[in-house]
This record gives sequence, structure tokens and C-alpha cells, in this order.
Amino acid sequence: MENRRFESRPGKIAPVKRGERYHVKIESIGRGGDGIARIKGFVIFVPNTQVGDEVDIEIKNVKERFAFADVVAK
Repeated sequence: MENRRFESRPGKIAPVKRGERYHVKIESIGRGGDGIARIKGFVIFVPNTQVGDEVDIEIKNVKERFAFADVVAK
């Protein structure tokens, strides 16, 4: 996994799309308590996870600077 931050610029397209599935590792926890994973530096919020969890996720909602996903398998 790359550690570079996703740079949000006008016209830059998020590297994920709704409905796509990925295997990710939770790197940290956000202020709201959701786990944070990154795909090509792009932040993905994953509820009900802890740092170090490796999970399969499905992207549910994509915003300009981040996305939300649900766990489909641990």
C-alpha cells in the first residue's frame, strides 16, 4: 500500500468507485471512531474495525477527498 497522501485537486478523480471491493489493512482510527484505510493514498472510512484489522470492504459512498465502505469479510 502506498503511503502518499491523495491530493485533492479540481478534476482529480478518486481511485475508487461505489460497489468496488478491496482487501485493506486498517491503519488508524478517525475522530468518529471509524477505522481508516488507504487506497493509493485515498482515505477510506470503515466502521466497526480496529487498527491492524485486515478486511474485505465494499465502497458505499465516494466523496471528493474520502470514501465510506462496509466490511464484507474479515
